[in-house]
Amino acid sequence: MSRLQKISQYGQQIWLDNLSRHLLDSGELARWIREDAIAGVTSNPAIFYNAIKHDASYQADLARIKATIAAPEARFEALVLPDIRRACDILRPLYDASNGDKGYVSFEVSPSLAHDAAGTLAAAQRLWHEIDRPNAMIKIPATQAGIEAVASAIAAGINVNVTLIFGPHQLAAVQAAHRRGLEARAAQGEAIARIASVASVFISRIDTLLDPRLPPELQGKIAIASARAAYARWRELPPLPAGARPQKLLWASTSSKNPAYRDVCYVEALIGPDTVNTVPDATLAAFRDHGEAAPTLACCPEESQGLLAALAARGVDMDQVGEELLAAGLAQFEDAFAKLLELMT
Repeated sequence: MSRLQKISQYGQQIWLDNLSRHLLDSGELARWIREDAIAGVTSNPAIFYNAIKHDASYQADLARIKATIAAPEARFEALVLPDIRRACDILRPLYDASNGDKGYVSFEVSPSLAHDAAGTLAAAQRLWHEIDRPNAMIKIPATQAGIEAVASAIAAGINVNVTLIFGPHQLAAVQAAHRRGLEARAAQGEAIARIASVASVFISRIDTLLDPRLPPELQGKIAIASARAAYARWRELPPLPAGARPQKLLWASTSSKNPAYRDVCYVEALIGPDTVNTVPDATLAAFRDHGEAAPTLACCPEESQGLLAALAARGVDMDQVGEELLAAGLAQFEDAFAKLLELMT
């Protein structure tokens, strides 16, 4: 059993935070599913920008698409949605065997829609039908408009990955939207048992932002403490409508940005039942080499609360931190999407 496989013994799924045609064509994704228990895939504009820019296998298709499709965004979707479908098909046996608990592939709505609830919902519905796979997930950012669209998308029967969550207020709003969507769908007499959702809580960016503002004894600790506190609150959420699947917490941005920190520290510290960790290739390789799997997520609640109390005593509001990081994350995705569309012209 690989070190990554051992994580699954503690009830956590590891998803790959990357997708490219090379991963599909080479059989590497299938091998990681088989050998390392990779249970899903996430993508975003930056991931596809790097894939298309550096993977030569896209170029012939792109030339053909340019001859028939005029709009850059439509060209992008025509180029990569077949890859999303292929990844869904590769993971479909896992989805079926787990009764829909595992095997999802996420694709994000355009960052330009981040503050447009109606536009986000329309894009989510269109992409859901165009991908046409039960194990697809549509990624929607945790802006005010995005959260409104999340409730509507869930009510429409769409699997949703809510991304760019940083602060406790953001996460609570996302969880409330998930509940509203399920309740609205159930009230319409529609089935809710197969609707899946994850709330993607970003981790390392919190420490990257806060460390320069904090004394040494708090540096590198707040992101983990915040995630553990979020998990403790998640475990106490009231029951959902009968038959509904809980919205899992997904840990994102779990590569270590500070070279002084252990390169797998955020993966090792957040292993617990009914959660997901989406991990880029380099962090996967590092954990495969020297990561240690143990049930760490629910440990040390008093320590986590003490760290967050010390942070608050210094006047740091995690909800304000969350808003700052959300704005920065949106800007990063918008920049990556703009560069991506340049590749389509």
